[in-house]
Amino acid sequence: MTVTETRLDDLRLIHRGKVRDTYDLGDSLLMVATDRLSAFDWVLPTPIPDRGKVLTSLSVYWFHKLRDIVPNHLINDGSDGWPEELRPYSDQLDKRAMIVRRAKRIDYECVVRGYITGSGWAEYQEHGTLAGKPLPEGLRDGDRLPEPVFTPARKNEEGHDENISVETLENEVGRELATRLGDISVRLYQAGLEHASERGIILADTKFEFGFVDGELTLIDEALTPDSSRFWLKSEYQPGRSQPSLDKQFVRDWLSGSGWDKNSPPPELPADVVEATRSRYLEAYRLITGEELAV
Repeated sequence: MTVTETRLDDLRLIHRGKVRDTYDLGDSLLMVATDRLSAFDWVLPTPIPDRGKVLTSLSVYWFHKLRDIVPNHLINDGSDGWPEELRPYSDQLDKRAMIVRRAKRIDYECVVRGYITGSGWAEYQEHGTLAGKPLPEGLRDGDRLPEPVFTPARKNEEGHDENISVETLENEVGRELATRLGDISVRLYQAGLEHASERGIILADTKFEFGFVDGELTLIDEALTPDSSRFWLKSEYQPGRSQPSLDKQFVRDWLSGSGWDKNSPPPELPADVVEATRSRYLEAYRLITGEELAV
């Protein structure tokens, strides 16, 4: 069952994002990952079947695995059944929804990069820096960095998130909190990097979101998914070129070569692109967890 827009008639929808629908449960929230796909700040007209199940199921996997590093907002993923008021909607919720704690969100993306690529590569090419800090000369697109680098970004209501320096983050949230965010983000990244490496995947970079739950710094939203991370296959890794990936870069590449101007409504995705993208998401789940996702 492909879900592009949830219909939970007895619940109050409080936010419909590019991917997730969020409902008010009183003291908690219900977050549902749909099969919508966004790219270049547009929600595409073509969904990717089962994509939402991968995003939620993989986040749940990582929330359990990483909880000794930092608390997270997960309460219930429905694996032991949904509360009575949600059972009528189980066909829309199973494997794609989480009941989570309410949090006071910190409006910054906590990005950690272990490899130079993407917007980090663009900055390096222009200035020789990453998040304003100098890097060694002669790096290639896709090279591993000497050590993981925390590169925060300011979340914007519209358009792209804005990359900022650590110093800017310190000025805006305070040095103590900025340091905690950076330290915890790097620890989470390193744990993910080591686990993924054992499963044949390079975790090139990723982003985390945090908030406060009852005054305690808490990991929220999602964790180490194909949407929030760049996953490269170790067997095909070759610095100096675009890396074969297990995320939505495949769709971005197709859109960039389609003739779409990125300023008007995007085109429908061809069936082969949809299936190839779906396969990449499911493969990411299989490799990382060691299990097939029952869809």
